[in-house]
Amino acid sequence: MADMNTDIIEAFRTNAGVLGADVAGGYFDGKRLVLLHHVGRVSAKEYVTPLVAASDGDAYVLCGSAAGAPKDPAWVANVEDGPGETTIEVGDQTVRATTTVVRPTSPEWERLYGIWAEYWPAAREYETHTDRQFPVIRLEPQA
Repeated sequence: MADMNTDIIEAFRTNAGVLGADVAGGYFDGKRLVLLHHVGRVSAKEYVTPLVAASDGDAYVLCGSAAGAPKDPAWVANVEDGPGETTIEVGDQTVRATTTVVRPTSPEWERLYGIWAEYWPAAREYETHTDRQFPVIRLEPQA
């Protein structure tokens, strides 16, 4: 996965965030991605993870689906244990963003997950691979 992520990140940065059918088998063609910067809560290593991002007004909604894996992806815990803000790359801009991890127990979860699932229809298929409900992360760019 690291090699694919490296290729996606390189293509993202080369093309101001626009990925076409020639990247990752066209998996992200026509979808908005952000590059999420986060620090490993155990390793303290800095990571950059490309993620599909739906819009919630001026904010972005990410989902820790891991394509339906039985556990949340590590980046979710890194963000959740982080300082409440991070850096994201959107298009050709790098901005600071406030992070809010929203779990299924939150009243806001259903609305935010609905936004993401509508934007990324494969979410419904991912749900069939696991019993867990996916956390969503709201990223609000800072002025």
